[in-house]
Formats: sequence, structure tokens, C-alpha cells
Amino acid sequence: MSIWLISALSQLSIVMANAQDEDGGGWLLVAGPAAGLALYLALFRYYRNTDKSHQFERETSVTAKPITGSDAKVDEVRGTKARSIQGNNVRSFRQRVQRVE
Repeated sequence: MSIWLISALSQLSIVMANAQDEDGGGWLLVAGPAAGLALYLALFRYYRNTDKSHQFERETSVTAKPITGSDAKVDEVRGTKARSIQGNNVRSFRQRVQRVE
């Protein structure tokens, strides 16, 4: 990006030098790229806002805790050819999803 900015500024200086030789309308040629560059930098700063971003890895500490809970084997199904699982509640969404109050 810095190389692009340097080349844009050098072209801008050439345009300004040529604009001074004319009858005064050259400022319009300079105003377009200058406004475009200003808009680009403003939008880049607004959407990137790298100076305000939260750096999770450095600013957040996560402490590891031992795993709690237990596993209990409930059932074992072998060699089944059933097309659905017993107790399937796919269609009864009101039973699956309950309102949190």
C-alpha cells in the first residue's frame, strides 16, 4: 500500500505542476484523486479500526479447569436396519424447544 501511495503522490505532483501552467482549472484534476484517496483512507480506518480492535489472544486469559461429569452407557444397538431411531422427536419441535422465561 505504501508503494501505491508514493506513486499516487508523485502523479499528483506532476498534475499540479501541469495545472499551474493552465488557466486555473487544474485544481479540479487534483481534487478528484485527493478526494478519492481521502475517502479510501477514511473508510479503511473506519472499517478496519485496527487501533481499537480487541486482541483476544493477548488481552484475555483463559484458565483451564479439570473436566467434570461422568459417562454412563445407556444402551447398545447392533445390526439394526430400522429407518429411524426410537424416541425420535424431529417433528415435535414444541417438545424439543421450550420457551426460556
